[in-house]
Amino acid sequence: MAEIKEACGVFGIYDLDGENVTPSIYYGLTSLQHRGQESCGLAVSRTNGERGNVQFHKDLGLVSEVLREDTIRKMEGDIGIGHVRYSTTGASVAENAQPLVLSYVKGTLALAHNGNLVNTPELKWELIQNGAIFHTTTDSEVIAFHIARERVHSKTVEEAVLKTAQKIQGAYALVIMSPRKLIGVRDPYGLKPLCLGKRGNAYVLASESCALRAVSAEFIRDIAPGEIVTITKDGIHSDMRLATGKHAHCVFEYIYFARLDSTMDGVNIYESRIRGGKSLAKSYPVEADLVTGVPESGIPAAKGYSEASGIPFGFAFYKNSYIGRTFIKPTQKERESSVHLKLSVLESVVKGKRIVLVDDSIVRGTTIANLIHMLKEAGALAVHVRICSPPFLHPCYFGTDVPSNDQLIASSHSTEEICKMIGADSLGYMKSEYLEGMAGHLPLCKACFDGNYPMEIPDVE
Repeated sequence: MAEIKEACGVFGIYDLDGENVTPSIYYGLTSLQHRGQESCGLAVSRTNGERGNVQFHKDLGLVSEVLREDTIRKMEGDIGIGHVRYSTTGASVAENAQPLVLSYVKGTLALAHNGNLVNTPELKWELIQNGAIFHTTTDSEVIAFHIARERVHSKTVEEAVLKTAQKIQGAYALVIMSPRKLIGVRDPYGLKPLCLGKRGNAYVLASESCALRAVSAEFIRDIAPGEIVTITKDGIHSDMRLATGKHAHCVFEYIYFARLDSTMDGVNIYESRIRGGKSLAKSYPVEADLVTGVPESGIPAAKGYSEASGIPFGFAFYKNSYIGRTFIKPTQKERESSVHLKLSVLESVVKGKRIVLVDDSIVRGTTIANLIHMLKEAGALAVHVRICSPPFLHPCYFGTDVPSNDQLIASSHSTEEICKMIGADSLGYMKSEYLEGMAGHLPLCKACFDGNYPMEIPDVE
């Protein structure tokens, strides 16, 4: 129920037996829909067919809306990639939907990107000076153009990918399709997730392991930070020349982004959120009658709080699954209306009770304030808010849509002031020292909380 956006989800598959992969891409993207509900698309090709014969379709909308049965039935290939998107760089227009498909002197290239670069302006200016004409406003097109340019002077496409990856700075997980190769790339810090799976004689790359299960693929491993994986008819080749050994996994994958049934870099997401809730109970005990979570990501943390505190866990909200996420609404008034459409309070559960309300984050504070009001209107005697992340104090430059400081309520108000503003009886944020334990003791990027960015960031937003 956070008021922030994820970046995107990527998916790629190569069936070495020549079976049609289009339905698998559809199912894979559907399982990654939580990572992006703004636009989507897929591109497929035949590795034994005419070079450059790529079929693709993309548009604004959900997977089920864009990739309709009559559309994907016409698309066939044994290799393909797909993408679901939220805009963190570039406007919300159909032109910015992915995958990006390029035709150039060496053939074709299709690319799908999750993440955000911090050196896009200089990379783009370099291309413009050499005559490039851009059709989108995304940094993903900058990556694709650089790969195409490097390919002219490289023996292989994976060499061109490496040279490009050595230029770009920021967070990225890429799946790239050339006529006879499927390539996956993960940034050296491991900021964005990517994993590898296998189904029969087909190899799959995906943002999350839940997408592997959706296509009956077995999880093999996570792509390592800084790794370039190339899948061809001869199998898998790994290139670690990009790796630095310095990792900074995005903490919000474990707090909010990833699906509950995913495992990411060896950490079970459900268990990480349970641990987060237990840490909150340890840090902020309170006398209450019921612990509840804000659907969906607040629920496992609420269960963890309940287990550690001994206060019973229960469902206080009914969620209408057919309403889009609140942050899609462009105006505050529409956003507030969507909260009431999306969630309704179970009055018989909360009436006359002191409630512990667990959520993943507070950005502007408006959504949680509405929920507290709804609970008290339904008869809750008190609402104690517990947040499974520290206060947002800094913007994110790596593909998570944490807004500028003037929109972050915690950047200009104390916890006590926020508590009063949202109408809570008490407010407790996750303590930063508990984050590593929650995420399986991985090295984390927590820059949105502490301002310690893993790399140099732009001087201006």
